[in-house]
Amino acid sequence: MDFRIFIEPQQGATYQTQLTVAQKAEALGFDAFFRSDHFLAMSGDGLPGPTDSWVTLGAIGRETSSIRLGTLVTSATFRHPALTAIQVAQVDEMSGGRVELGLGAGWFQREHEAYGIPFPARRFGPFEEQLAVITGLWSTPAGETFSFSGEHYTVVESPALPKPVQTPVPLIIGGSGAKRTPELAVKYAAEYNTNFTGDAALKTNVDRVRSTAEAAGRDPQSLVYSVARTIALGATEAEATRRAATIERDPHQLTADGFYGTPQQVVDRIGALTEFGISRVYFQVLDLSDLDHLELIAREVMPHFA
Repeated sequence: MDFRIFIEPQQGATYQTQLTVAQKAEALGFDAFFRSDHFLAMSGDGLPGPTDSWVTLGAIGRETSSIRLGTLVTSATFRHPALTAIQVAQVDEMSGGRVELGLGAGWFQREHEAYGIPFPARRFGPFEEQLAVITGLWSTPAGETFSFSGEHYTVVESPALPKPVQTPVPLIIGGSGAKRTPELAVKYAAEYNTNFTGDAALKTNVDRVRSTAEAAGRDPQSLVYSVARTIALGATEAEATRRAATIERDPHQLTADGFYGTPQQVVDRIGALTEFGISRVYFQVLDLSDLDHLELIAREVMPHFA
């Protein structure tokens, strides 16, 4: 089981805060440090304001040495796919080949309005073309050119540079769509992720992707199946309740679709996920000042799955 830290810096986090969390996660043995890709807080004032995900990860890549880095997920509506391909390839080189790209169709219309970013009425068409362009640019042999003509994007005889260090950069696709999401995950992704759902929906989503893979002739076991859930862990029930209150989350809701309680309770919860084929967990940590929380996870939960 891989364990990853996942943060939401649009809620209010400087670059230095994010770097501190990433370095702490690396020191504690977490597999990866991931961040969201948003420009507007979902609640609160979001001070001091948003940070660009790939600028941030590039800088963190130079200040860490082993932890993997990525987005959950980059919005396809924010950047032209060629720009995304260049940015991710550069950060992969800056980090020595430690990048993973989570890519999604985009959903938060208000943040697009706040920063003047077009929010298309149809998002899956552009999203699918983004996947084709990004992977096409990366996979084109050096010395050759890449062209693409779609409804939303056109690329003409691109030198398809720079190349990432990894071949290929792992792609992550997630969501609960019944048809197109599984199809795109099977066609392009190394990992399928389900966010913030209860166990019943999680099982449905994973089974759907497995069935789609089998129908397409891809080994379902060639995909990593992962889940992202908010965590409020405490050495005691009272401490877990305090952490839940700090991030304004209801313990009962966290019990249903997150990780809440004492270490043994969380260990049992994660153990149940293995029955669905989950082999990677993203702990969504919302209080970035509470580094003791990360230490408790690493000390009391992770060793049970070594």
